[in-house]
Amino acid sequence: MTCLRSAARSVTMGALTMGALLVGAASAQEPETETTIFRNVRIFDGTQPTLSPPSDVLVRGNVIETISTDPIEAEGEATVIDGDGRTLMPGMIDAYTHIVMSTIPISTMMTADPNYVALISGQAAEGMLMRGFTSARDLAGPTFGLKRAIDEGVIPGPRIWPSGAMISQTSGHGDYRTVHDIPQSYNEPLYTTDRQGFSAIADGRAEVLRRVREQLMRGASQIKLAAGGGVASDYDPLDVSQFTEDELRAAVEAAEDWGTYVTVHAYTPDAVQTAIGAGVKVIDHGQLLDEKTVEMMAEKGVWWSMQPFLDDEDSVPFPEGSPNRAKQLEMTNGTDTAYGLAKKHGVNLAWGTDTLFDPKLAARQGAQLAKMVRWFEPAEVLKMATHDNAQLLALSGKRSPYAGELGVVKQGALADLLLIDGDPLSDIDLIADPANLVVIMKDGEVFKNELAE
Repeated sequence: MTCLRSAARSVTMGALTMGALLVGAASAQEPETETTIFRNVRIFDGTQPTLSPPSDVLVRGNVIETISTDPIEAEGEATVIDGDGRTLMPGMIDAYTHIVMSTIPISTMMTADPNYVALISGQAAEGMLMRGFTSARDLAGPTFGLKRAIDEGVIPGPRIWPSGAMISQTSGHGDYRTVHDIPQSYNEPLYTTDRQGFSAIADGRAEVLRRVREQLMRGASQIKLAAGGGVASDYDPLDVSQFTEDELRAAVEAAEDWGTYVTVHAYTPDAVQTAIGAGVKVIDHGQLLDEKTVEMMAEKGVWWSMQPFLDDEDSVPFPEGSPNRAKQLEMTNGTDTAYGLAKKHGVNLAWGTDTLFDPKLAARQGAQLAKMVRWFEPAEVLKMATHDNAQLLALSGKRSPYAGELGVVKQGALADLLLIDGDPLSDIDLIADPANLVVIMKDGEVFKNELAE
């Protein structure tokens, strides 16, 4: 009996050993890298004002490997997409978003179950990707979990450069409390919006350092502060400056220790000049700036992240006669002048939407880019939303969550690509309607293909 058990054990061990060898051999074989060939496309490469001659583009994995005017032969199981002369361009980048707040009313943001808000934000992220926006710089909101879910393939959405909570002084643009919630004693819990990660109240150098470091600990790729009054906030007039230069400098120092930068919400010359003096590298909004301040920005190489705010169908609706509406009109009246000054002085200019609280406005993301022809040529508009915005994202340095070059169609760049049914350099309105985006690729993965058989 003992011999039989031993023999059986020997057979079993032999089978296990052989199985382990087979599994090891199989696992040692590298999985075949997926390849996609775009055939017969004309390329807007993100920089040039004209389209290329008819070309083929080979994507291997998540990288553009080859671009050729000669046909590229398909290898193995390569997916071939016949562009039939359509336009291939980089995925678009929105340099100013609040994905979690983009499609829900502010009352929902303040009171709803966080799980509900998270699910709605996932839906908003998918909508953004399917409009052709493959990357987004998110400048306030609890997007860390959303970003992780997208990066892990749990849900579709754009690449996200998160700021985490917007850091605000008491009574600043990110202070969502009412006058009935103050004064707040030191032993009271944080306010709802602070607990959930929409904002972080800080007063004084020490508190600013702590709040900045908390966002960095959670994975912020850049830090956002409110340095001046806002339209949507109820208790800060547009003309006020927020945070002292020393407080702003504390944020800059903490961010630079981590190899990244500070971006600030501000509209007025005083607020922006204080921020520049503190070492801030990016100004968001700035519709009320004067020529002296714009000259300072150009001289210092400061980026200007502006939005095409006008009193039109893309305006966040505020009640007529309300203080918010009055601030909105004052701000939008400065947009034409601001773009004129930016062009005159050659400031590093980025584009974004800053859509808030309305799913209909969020769906007009492409339309808000298309209307930039009010100030720029179509090629300049598309360059701003691809190559230029990618240069802004690169300011995050080692805190950038994604390695590789974005915003261009060239060999070695990441494969975030759009195939457009037409020529957007001739008809910029094509990008306003997602139906014209027949193929959407992000990181080498096809999320939409209307040409598939």
